[in-house]
Amino acid sequence: MPDRLFFTDSDEANALIASDAMALLVGFVLDQQVPVQKAFAGPLALRERLGSLDAATLASADLEPAFRARPALHRFPGSMAQRVHDLAVHVRDHYDGDPARIWTEARDSEALRANLAGLPGFGDMKIKALGAVLAKRFGVDAARDLVPWHPTLGDVDSPRALVDYQAAKRAHKAEWSKAPAGL
Repeated sequence: MPDRLFFTDSDEANALIASDAMALLVGFVLDQQVPVQKAFAGPLALRERLGSLDAATLASADLEPAFRARPALHRFPGSMAQRVHDLAVHVRDHYDGDPARIWTEARDSEALRANLAGLPGFGDMKIKALGAVLAKRFGVDAARDLVPWHPTLGDVDSPRALVDYQAAKRAHKAEWSKAPAGL
């Protein structure tokens, strides 16, 4: 298990998302329409505002005030507070509050894919991205078949790799936007 993931500019946030499975999942939920650094710094800010990131705490709290407090945790604080709440309820109710069970108890890649697909807010892209992180950074064998052909956060192993990943992602998006419709 890594001692940190290099997804933010904060060493403390990077250590948290590497050591706390709920923090990692919350970061992935928030990784939408904001920079990677903002999304994955969110779990640390949320923990500082609530005192805990465990599923039971998040599931029982009104998260919107914590998301709206300045600086806001996300560009869309209301909807992201609801998504994090829904995620926490799911983890509490299906995994007895232990988010790591999502991957530690998956017998193979199909079971892991199903577990991840069951998480609120997790579509195909997040499943592949989290799968890549689990396979490449945490050594989760069941995640190996989820790793896509293109670069993902799973390839980020240093601050420089994050810069390179983001530059490659911008270049790919520019190319995709030039492609004719229907391709």
